[in-house]
Amino acid sequence: PAYGKPSGERRSFDKPAYGKPSGERRSFDKPAYGQPSGERRSFDKPAYGKPSGERRSVDKPAYGKPSGERRSFDKPAYGKPSGERSFGKPAFDQPSGERRYGKPAPAGSTQEPVETTGLSISARRVALDVLGDVHQNGAFASLSLDGKLREAHLRPEDRRLVTSIVYGTLENEIRIDHALDKLMDHPTQEPVQRDILRMSAYQILFLDRVPDSAACNEGVNLVKAMGMEPAAGFINAVLRNLVRGKETLDEPKREDDLREYLHIMGSMPTWIVDKLIAAYGEEEAEKLIMQRSTEHPIVIRPNLTSMSDDEFAKLLEKKEWRYERGLAPHAFLTYGVQEMTYDKDYQDGHFTIQGQSSMLAAQAVEAKAGMKILDACAAPGGKSAYMCECMQMTGRVFAWELHEKRSLLLEGVKRRLKLDNLRISVRDATEYKQDMDRTLDAVLLDAPCSGLGVMLQKPDIKLRMKEEDVTAIVQIQKNLLETLSSYVKPGGLFVYSTCSILPEENTEQIEAFLQAHPEYTVDPLPESFPEAIRAKQTPLGVQLLSSQDGVEGFYIVRMRRKR
Repeated sequence: PAYGKPSGERRSFDKPAYGKPSGERRSFDKPAYGQPSGERRSFDKPAYGKPSGERRSVDKPAYGKPSGERRSFDKPAYGKPSGERSFGKPAFDQPSGERRYGKPAPAGSTQEPVETTGLSISARRVALDVLGDVHQNGAFASLSLDGKLREAHLRPEDRRLVTSIVYGTLENEIRIDHALDKLMDHPTQEPVQRDILRMSAYQILFLDRVPDSAACNEGVNLVKAMGMEPAAGFINAVLRNLVRGKETLDEPKREDDLREYLHIMGSMPTWIVDKLIAAYGEEEAEKLIMQRSTEHPIVIRPNLTSMSDDEFAKLLEKKEWRYERGLAPHAFLTYGVQEMTYDKDYQDGHFTIQGQSSMLAAQAVEAKAGMKILDACAAPGGKSAYMCECMQMTGRVFAWELHEKRSLLLEGVKRRLKLDNLRISVRDATEYKQDMDRTLDAVLLDAPCSGLGVMLQKPDIKLRMKEEDVTAIVQIQKNLLETLSSYVKPGGLFVYSTCSILPEENTEQIEAFLQAHPEYTVDPLPESFPEAIRAKQTPLGVQLLSSQDGVEGFYIVRMRRKR
């Protein structure tokens, strides 16, 4: 089974995810340990009948059949404004703006205008292809989305809406499926039709500003464009029934069965519900499961070798970007920025994209001039870069990556940020190297993990991860801890972190490690950490929760080898 950290970055929120022109990604997302980047799990079927590896133009219908009527949607302004949703849910990130639906009928015509969301057939095909890639091939959503958006060359408005539909559908998939299944005597298992129903239902149930009739019309048109015209009547009937009955859906109530309520209404697999309740109690588990973001900022920081935080703030003012300071040192949260990686200052290496929790994990090392540090599972490179910059290009940061393809991401980071003190190697970190025994000032192990701490940013994680995967992940973490602890010299630091919120990957893992290695003790977090986070640390490190701390779910502990 695939396991490990999810990889990639989501630009507009999207480590899914995944794949940026610079090669850099947010550091809380890594692919499964032992899998090449982008490699799919055990799904051999191509999405929607496409041969493996084939890339079909999103402008052409599937199976060589005409898509039928194709009207231009270039004129209407659109972009869904933020606002209230059905079921009391906050709106998924939608740009505000005026919208028009459809075109007026020709003069003298008695035909009523057909309402649309203004989203072109090409854009809808991109959203459908990404959902198919995730469900049929086990792809990471953000990797697939980034690749297909690059191929499609959509307008910025279309790109934003496609991103919203993809992530919103995945975030609420279990709840959507529950509602759809109630409307079908024999729920369809045909993957294309199922995903068309899901993305249409997402718009009907969660986007109040999208006319229900428009969502129905576009679902029907899309199934026709996919060469499945005989199914158009079925799709139309299910969606119309959903529109008529959406206010009276038979959904579980919290007071009747909290576990079932969190499973359906929170769209969370029951095994994750059970683990979170066991770890944090019902109240905190409910907050973690039911939280939704109306806006996903892109977190950036200055290149610490060339610019202070104040100087970087002045640079951002010139760009007229909407931003605010983050919780982590050097973190800036930007909103509504499109194509961040195409910005000239980004490409010139003046700043980089990195999640706040990832910055804190690197900050825990307290890299200083002249040190020798190992970043053992380094790709995509955010933490390696952070430590190189803190050392002001002195010393050495050894960045190891298991897969050669992902090591190219590190090379891209090194070139763009001009990190002369970064040394990159393709290496399995579980294999012991005698010549490095007790030679390093510090080792950072940002370990492969379940990734459940970043479900808010990458909702496909909770759909992909299986309970049995966690056992294998925990064993890999244990092997890495055992091997890498040998490289820290007496008095040196060993920092362990994950983007998980499961105790078996975090506190329980470290408790077992310390029992087996009495030469290590837990050090308090450095004074450079925010006081609110330092106040949360325990004798086994600190567990950050998105529901409490305003950052990605992350675990960080720093251990010092006794002299």
